[in-house]
Amino acid sequence: MMGERNHSRLHFISQKSLFYLFIVVSLMFILSWFFVLRSAGKPQFVDRSLLPSSKLLATIANGDSRRNDLAPDMEGEKYGLPSQEKLGTKCSSNGILKVFMYDLPAEFHFELLGWKPQGSSVWPDIRTKIPMYPGGLNLQHSIEYWLTLDILSSEFSGSIDGRSAIRVHNSSQADIIFVPFFSSLSFNRYSKRDPHQKLSPNNVLQEKLVKYVTSQEEWKRSGGRDHVILAHHPNSMIEARTKLWPAMFVLADFGRYPSSVANVEKDVIAPYKHLIKSFVNDTSDFDSRPTLLYFQGAIYRKDGGFARQELFYLLKDEKDVHFSFGSVQNDGINRASTGMQNSKFCLNIAGDTPSSNRLFDAIASHCVPVIISDEIELPFEDVLDYSDFCIFVRTSDAVKENFLINLIRGIGKEEWTRMWKRLKEVERFYEFQYPSKEGDAVQMIWQAISRKVPSIRMKTHRSVRFDRYVGESTRKWAIPKMSIPKNF
Repeated sequence: MMGERNHSRLHFISQKSLFYLFIVVSLMFILSWFFVLRSAGKPQFVDRSLLPSSKLLATIANGDSRRNDLAPDMEGEKYGLPSQEKLGTKCSSNGILKVFMYDLPAEFHFELLGWKPQGSSVWPDIRTKIPMYPGGLNLQHSIEYWLTLDILSSEFSGSIDGRSAIRVHNSSQADIIFVPFFSSLSFNRYSKRDPHQKLSPNNVLQEKLVKYVTSQEEWKRSGGRDHVILAHHPNSMIEARTKLWPAMFVLADFGRYPSSVANVEKDVIAPYKHLIKSFVNDTSDFDSRPTLLYFQGAIYRKDGGFARQELFYLLKDEKDVHFSFGSVQNDGINRASTGMQNSKFCLNIAGDTPSSNRLFDAIASHCVPVIISDEIELPFEDVLDYSDFCIFVRTSDAVKENFLINLIRGIGKEEWTRMWKRLKEVERFYEFQYPSKEGDAVQMIWQAISRKVPSIRMKTHRSVRFDRYVGESTRKWAIPKMSIPKNF
């Protein structure tokens, strides 16, 4: 009897223990989900100075630039976020990028246009007269001119509406450091060396630029990561690029750069300035454009441009295809403008480099681009879906007999019209002009640069993790350690 009572008592205790164990496990399970859900809710301690503001996260939808503003400061404090004032953020509350521009000597910028400085200022007074940029092919790589004008004008503009960047004169308050060297113009005009010269004027300027920039406190502070350098012409900055590679480059493509010097992660791709006239009041349609496929330009190219020659032989006898040699000479720009505006599709084939101005001429003509360039990088592709208004064809497929022409003939009126309408919506993103307007190419480039700012800050912050071990006497001059590109 005693043994049975003890056995039943032990059985009761074990059941009770199991019950308590079940309660404890259940509570732990519920608490774990509580913390998971809480962690997925509103952030509790986020440094908003590291977050891009509304303009930095501008996205393009339905042809409009739509911005999702961060919560106001009052809302931020409601969820435990410190206010903008408490954080002392670099980006202003309206999300405008703050740009510190070096006052480079005039020989690096407007003096290349024939302008001579007067007095102590290195900048022209653009409120009275704007130095003119040379025409012709020079214009396609003129982005440094338009961005510099825009930053200069931000100092006396009465309104910041539609503006994505303003100039500041304290570099510690800036998001980026802008280097206003007209590198493409320098290459186009001053890259030839006289017999008595050891270096061309262009190379001399590059040497001076490297010496000037790398000696600045702003460069030493970040190792150059927050510097923006314009090198849109593929052959510009050939000497300096290997010395200034930590900076953000604004380029046409990466065709002549090793990936350790320029890449899509750190750099920005900007559009060419189209050379043909914009198609204003375009009332054309599928049936009123008689030419199916259009190409006019250099046919025999080196490097990746072999496809042009192959396609010429494949398409030259097609009755509704225009494929011929052309240049800017003999009124070539106006003839190309007329040809594109009368064509449904325009070929953009890789030449000496992956990109060309032809793509942006096609967009301005509302001629649906057919891109045959496997290595091409496109401007603003993080916010624009080019497949909405372009046709992409792999080079290996394009050079197959009848592949390309059958593909293009298979695109019907409805699909073409949809792409044509989208071209008319996005064309403003590729327009360079002064004064700049909201959503044009100048503002889109500034916004593309802005979207790189968080990454720049993260890398800069990571590079100074161990700065406490640098002696106080040398801390001021310590340059962040950076890996040398493998190619050099």
